[in-house]
Amino acid sequence: MEAPAQLRRNRLILVALWFVFYGSFTLFTPPLLDDADSVHAEVAREMLLRHDWVTLYANGIRYLEKAPVFYWSEAVAMSLFGPTTAASRLPLAIAMLALVLISESFARRAFRTPRAGLYAGLITLSSFGMFIFSRINIPDIMVCLWLVIALYAFYLTEQPEHAGPEPSGPRSLSLGPCLLFAAACALNILTKGLIGIVFPVGIVLLYLLITRGLRGTLTRLRQLHPASSLAVFLLIAVPWHILIALANPTQGHPGGVAFLNGHWSVPLPTDGNVHGWTWFYFVNEQVLRYLNLRVPRDYDTVPLALFWGLCLIWLMPWSAFLFHAVARALPIRTAAFRQRLRTKTLTNQERTDLLLILWAAIPLLFFSLSTRQEYYVLPSLPPLILLIAAWLAQRFADSGRAKQHRASSLRSAGALALVGLCAAAVCLYLILHTKAPSQDTDLASLLQQNPGDYALSFGHFLDLNARAMGLFRLPLALTAISLGGGLTLAWYLRRPRYQTGFESTYVHAANLVIAASAFLFLFASWLGLRTFSPTLTSHQLAQAIAPQLHQQDLIVLHGEYEAGSTLGFYLHRNDLHILEGRSSNLWYGSFFPEAPKIFETRDSLAAKWPGPQRIFLWEDPHDPDRPILKLPQPIYVIANSGGKYILSNQPNHP
Repeated sequence: MEAPAQLRRNRLILVALWFVFYGSFTLFTPPLLDDADSVHAEVAREMLLRHDWVTLYANGIRYLEKAPVFYWSEAVAMSLFGPTTAASRLPLAIAMLALVLISESFARRAFRTPRAGLYAGLITLSSFGMFIFSRINIPDIMVCLWLVIALYAFYLTEQPEHAGPEPSGPRSLSLGPCLLFAAACALNILTKGLIGIVFPVGIVLLYLLITRGLRGTLTRLRQLHPASSLAVFLLIAVPWHILIALANPTQGHPGGVAFLNGHWSVPLPTDGNVHGWTWFYFVNEQVLRYLNLRVPRDYDTVPLALFWGLCLIWLMPWSAFLFHAVARALPIRTAAFRQRLRTKTLTNQERTDLLLILWAAIPLLFFSLSTRQEYYVLPSLPPLILLIAAWLAQRFADSGRAKQHRASSLRSAGALALVGLCAAAVCLYLILHTKAPSQDTDLASLLQQNPGDYALSFGHFLDLNARAMGLFRLPLALTAISLGGGLTLAWYLRRPRYQTGFESTYVHAANLVIAASAFLFLFASWLGLRTFSPTLTSHQLAQAIAPQLHQQDLIVLHGEYEAGSTLGFYLHRNDLHILEGRSSNLWYGSFFPEAPKIFETRDSLAAKWPGPQRIFLWEDPHDPDRPILKLPQPIYVIANSGGKYILSNQPNHP
């Protein structure tokens, strides 16, 4: 097949798969989840409501800890399609499509084969981590996108075709990739903060030092159009930072960070005495968060070994080939490679591989020294995906090296099949030894609550037990088929007796079978998330009270705003009152003088309960830190779902 036709076919395949798994049914269900998923959607909705694209707000309170690009994209989608579940998820879906297409182009150019590009796109689309974190409204998929664009642009400057003539002095480089690098860094800093520039610049500088030395690095930097690139970066990145700093100055006398008795002391705000955006965003959210001194301390950290191990989990099932891919890219045991590394004479392909290795390593090392969440691994996944794609697409003219590669591939596929068969056995055991509960069973009644784990992104899934697995029989069956059947078939296709005369065809077929298995597993994961979602969302409670709700009615959350934040988004209310939950995302902004007075006490709510105003109280009886309220009678149970309740001081009206 001609290369242009093959390229069009590959891209059509990737776009079609993206539409099925990212751009269609997964946009609409499950509903948004409580916490970050719906809080971020609500921030975008309130951006439209307030016509304020500078300062972010959540539930009417300043939300100063995040950069704006992700919320701008959500707000644009909502302005076009309304404040819906699908509109809030659309920007991440589009970001995934862009990430897939750019990864395909990067791999195809870097490894000089369309098959590497196809594999890079397939792995990006079908990796478990990339899929699951594009289901939650957090900006980290966009961070990956800007980072890929920035480093792809830098990679292009390293290619001979982008070097200009050098009639005298140092050669010049094409201006376009340099400006693209600067723009991507600016958009990344507007998406995630300082790491948006720390990562790409740190990766490039370390790469240049290793491949060129200090003097060569300085020479190269002068060739990268630094003045024009800096101008583009500042033009994109600076205006919002200036505007939001001016809009949110320091109020009162909040105090400063001090070093007392051998420990750093971070000032806590009080009503009317609060640092402005500049201190909170840069010092508290960037520097102090990295040093684990951020206030409030409302997050947990993933153990270091698990953090690194998550690379294997988020790249499932392709992580079986990761170690071989890294070993190919960094043959440090080879004397000739070490000699070229010392003498700064690496080949163009070796420099590309080194760039990808540094790209993968620096975010992991950076967060290894700081607090860590499960999704902080994501910036390291695209380069690892490119390395795996290169290894899978590798072909050799030398029969000895080809045989060695086939043997390594077969061993990796065998290990993957073994893991898949074990997982399938566990799934089949659970299917055969659990009873399917009745259709109206509330999953929360079957779970074992572990509140201590909920500070982690996936802590709630640790509540699952054997009793609850009866509700997951279909996802378990699909998982058994995908992991047990599909991965075993992929190993079978790689067996030597199928190689004679058709080696490339059968290996390619085996890789496509792994991709098909991975997509089936993603579908099973989506079904599982849909089944589990009632315990993670208050959407059903919002649906239950929406027909009865009037604008003058009061909605009270007993707990942190994040615990029931879907109520605000789905009921289009930015005035939820909070009982025993002045913390987390609303905490800092609540100390500004003009912050709405939405925080209740037990006494204030008890005083309002007998009054004429109708009150809807969101209650989680499993919250160990907030005992159930003793309120004056009458108390009506309006709805319950996912272990949570809506209580009211008045009955529903016909």
